[in-house]
Amino acid sequence: MTLTMKCIAIILALVLVNACGNEEGTTSKPKSTSINKILPLGASRVEGFRPHFESYRYELWKALKENDWVFDFIGTQSDAASYPTFDGEAFDIDHEGRGGFTSGEILQGLDGWLAQTGPPDIVLFSSPGGNDMLDGRPYDQSLSNIRAIIDRLQATNPNVTIIIEQPAQGRSDFMTATTTAAFGQMRQDVLRIAAERSTVTSRVLAVDMFTGFTDGLLADEVHYNQAGAEFIASRYYRVLENVLEAKNE
Repeated sequence: MTLTMKCIAIILALVLVNACGNEEGTTSKPKSTSINKILPLGASRVEGFRPHFESYRYELWKALKENDWVFDFIGTQSDAASYPTFDGEAFDIDHEGRGGFTSGEILQGLDGWLAQTGPPDIVLFSSPGGNDMLDGRPYDQSLSNIRAIIDRLQATNPNVTIIIEQPAQGRSDFMTATTTAAFGQMRQDVLRIAAERSTVTSRVLAVDMFTGFTDGLLADEVHYNQAGAEFIASRYYRVLENVLEAKNE
């Protein structure tokens, strides 16, 4: 199945924003020298599109700042939305969320993005295969792409920690029997992939984003509202507090 016209319009708007932010002559961002370099990776649920829908990134950033963690969000993309400061600091807008991207498109672009950002220490891999499932793309190919994305990340940094979502579903009146089954299968396969791809030096950790997730956490068919962003951020934070290296003194 295809996304609704509303979702398509939002995705087109995001593509235009990305194009404007990556015009020829734009200066590349300097590579981070921080510990705990965190790469938020995925599609529109990572990117966000205020005021229409939220990304979890701002709420997670506030939680990490509030608890005095040393970290840096990295990515070739920058959020153009307006966010309030927190404790006198401006929101770290760097990310690698690209509205409408499939797992194949993320895989295709990943090496180039990593060449610009440098190797992340931690990757937040959002809604793996989400757009693939909503668009009815071959499921086995999505799994192959997800495994290949993890392999590329580990090749770039053999010590990387990858936190991969068991994805939250879309709104109940939007999900069909087919997409509901695909999301359920993906949650099980994410657990298997995490076990398969974990190494002695690189942990792949599955995080449950679906238990307790309701329609009231969505701004539209598939994207988070404010409460949804807080829900997802809190799930990530619970994992990150056991992964991050150090806090400020």
